[in-house]
Amino acid sequence: MTGGSMRGNTNRSTTRRGRAGLGAAVVVCAVVAVLPGAASAEPGSDALAGGAGVERISVRPDGTQFDGDSTGGAISTDGSRFVFAASATTTGYPSVFMREQRSGQVKSVSSWSPLHAPALSGDGEYAAYSVQIQNNTNMQLAQWTAGSSIGISCIAITCTQPSVSRDGQYVAVVATSGRPENERRLEVLDWRAGTKQQLAWFKPGTAVWPSISGDGRFVAYQDGAAGDVFLWDRDYGSTSDPIEGPDKVASVVQISEDGSKIVYRSGSDTYVHDVSAGTAQLVANVKGLAIDPSGQYLLYAPQDTTGPSLVLRDLKAGTDEVVSVQPATAGVDAVSDGGRDVVFQSAADDIVPGDTNGKSDVFVRRFF
Repeated sequence: MTGGSMRGNTNRSTTRRGRAGLGAAVVVCAVVAVLPGAASAEPGSDALAGGAGVERISVRPDGTQFDGDSTGGAISTDGSRFVFAASATTTGYPSVFMREQRSGQVKSVSSWSPLHAPALSGDGEYAAYSVQIQNNTNMQLAQWTAGSSIGISCIAITCTQPSVSRDGQYVAVVATSGRPENERRLEVLDWRAGTKQQLAWFKPGTAVWPSISGDGRFVAYQDGAAGDVFLWDRDYGSTSDPIEGPDKVASVVQISEDGSKIVYRSGSDTYVHDVSAGTAQLVANVKGLAIDPSGQYLLYAPQDTTGPSLVLRDLKAGTDEVVSVQPATAGVDAVSDGGRDVVFQSAADDIVPGDTNGKSDVFVRRFF
């Protein structure tokens, strides 16, 4: 095997593939339980040798598997907490669950059905998600400690696509007005102070997908109508020129928690923009999905579908670690600091033993 950093592991050849270098509050009762011993992968198609492994994290508070699909996994900076959505057996609709790895607790923090994957704060304390309430789409914020959710003030017809700062204070959202929609705007909500700041306005239906830095200073976003990616800076109250240049159509993926890197896709390639240097690193022929909080590890899906479905790249070393050889997907906030853990979603039934629900589940891959 070639090109891989061992990261303290002496036997990783079965699952790694080296590559060349880079080319108004609503309170919901919580359900809490300590999990019994959770199943990890045994040697097989998606197991890691030498001390690293994979575990299913989308389980009920009693440790049993869900009957419905589990989706939208995200992980805290230190890898100790997770959030995911899962279909509850009693309702058939998904609800939001938070899990703490060290204690094994799983909490049901909402009875609302999230419209999109919930976003997680870097400290793992808060999860934001949008829900349908009567004719409006509202934003909810679940707290691990309280085990419940509150409504965030977002005066709009719809309020979606949340991205949360490290301590949960700031939530970047996309808000719309009018029926039919006549305006779309990007806002940052400071829910503790009860204030908001409007950053940009867009034509109806424009793709925006904001991503906020850990301290809430930076927000990366796209203007889908123009095909440009921008960076807003709270300290200066200003917005950058298109960071990818005028000749490329780009879509934003994520800003790293430390604010140093912005991942965006253009064509069949992914670029990692260095905010300080103003330069971009090309990762050719891959679909970038997430970046770790330090900006060093990029999670991507190869455009070549004959190999692994998910790969983690060390951008400094130019080396790769296979996350999943089974069909799998992942969203932002999927990688913990230093690339130690990666959360992903798959319907494959042979990633861990005892997976018999025939549904999509959320897993974590750990690299030791």
